[in-house]
Amino acid sequence: MELRAVRAVVTGGASGLGRATVARLVAAGGRAGILDLPTSPGAEAARALGDAACFVPADVTSADQVAAALREARARLGGLNVLVNCAGVAWAGRTVGKDGPHPLDVFVRVIEVNLVGTFNCLRLAAALMAENAPTDDGERGVVINTASVAAFEGQIGQAAYAASKAGVVGLTLPAARDLADVGIRVVTIAPGIFDTPMLALLPDAARESLTRQVPFPRRLGRPEEYAALVAHVVENPMLNGTTIRLDGALRMAPR
Repeated sequence: MELRAVRAVVTGGASGLGRATVARLVAAGGRAGILDLPTSPGAEAARALGDAACFVPADVTSADQVAAALREARARLGGLNVLVNCAGVAWAGRTVGKDGPHPLDVFVRVIEVNLVGTFNCLRLAAALMAENAPTDDGERGVVINTASVAAFEGQIGQAAYAASKAGVVGLTLPAARDLADVGIRVVTIAPGIFDTPMLALLPDAARESLTRQVPFPRRLGRPEEYAALVAHVVENPMLNGTTIRLDGALRMAPR
């Protein structure tokens, strides 16, 4: 798929990896919708990118809200052939900590946003993409999910987060196989440590410690580097049903 033909929706597109992705696709001549919470700076981000971008507010865990937002985005963009799932939350807590067992409601919430929200958007977007006319090679759409290296090497305190991201990795191949007959590809990116608003919440000492764990380049990843991989996945039709680590050879230590 050529980037200038992209009509994308990016969840979590108001900030971080999502916002960089929207900017990259628009700069390449595509059009993109930012799907994010109504309280997010999504409208501001869309205005900054001009007429090629729009904001469609929704909570990724709501079937009704996402369905309506995707239909609105398709109408405003003139189509829908790419979905990039960047929306997510993080929470740290041991399985049993000083205050007792891990709060179950927190675990459920992380799974609900990161895993259920990803699948909710994937299934609804794919249903719309299946209505597209196929390209010359039979492609109707591309779905790109965001996992994390925590899916493979979750650290102490990451039981909920790692489980949610491992679920995203696990659904990638079955979803790609499910959607192969209608010409929709599914790929997941598993970033390492990236300089995002979520990471900015950590103390400087913690950020520096994480940076030192990356073999090369020894720095935080840049959202633009994630966005560049998204663009390549869109353009490369042989990328399907797989998870790509984007981590500078990082393998997370227990803590």
